[in-house]
Amino acid sequence: MSAAVIYKQDQFPIIGWREWVALPELGIKHIKAKIDTGARSSSLHAFDIEPFQHHGHEWVRFKVLPVQRKEKRVIEAKAKVFDNRSVRSSSGESQIRPVIKTSLQMLGHVFDIELTLADRNQMGFRMLLGREAFRRRFFIDPGKSYLGGVPRKRKHKQ
Repeated sequence: MSAAVIYKQDQFPIIGWREWVALPELGIKHIKAKIDTGARSSSLHAFDIEPFQHHGHEWVRFKVLPVQRKEKRVIEAKAKVFDNRSVRSSSGESQIRPVIKTSLQMLGHVFDIELTLADRNQMGFRMLLGREAFRRRFFIDPGKSYLGGVPRKRKHKQ
């Protein structure tokens, strides 16, 4: 029988059930993520996903719309494929998805996460942050949102 590990509340920063995060290696300065303790892995909405070979390794090109319901700002990114995994969606369907490793910035902390790339266009959030990403890093307060702040809106030049 293993001993339970008890964490003190002040041991980790607190995040809400949704937070603004950045994926600097992918050129994404702000994207709203749902913190999902029921999901093991993290997922990013991506489309036009195109695998290719680079120096003998599998890579993937893809596009991201970082803001829900806004299709003007498209970010094109590429990353080395870390793995291809069978992932079961919330509807119960399994599909093989490419997995990439990238850095995530949240509440002043930067750390590497694994991200599956999937079409999340019909979902409420462009990004889902699963428990492997925040485990042993943050406590979650499910009654709070955006504890890391909200990005300021840029004024458009006229």
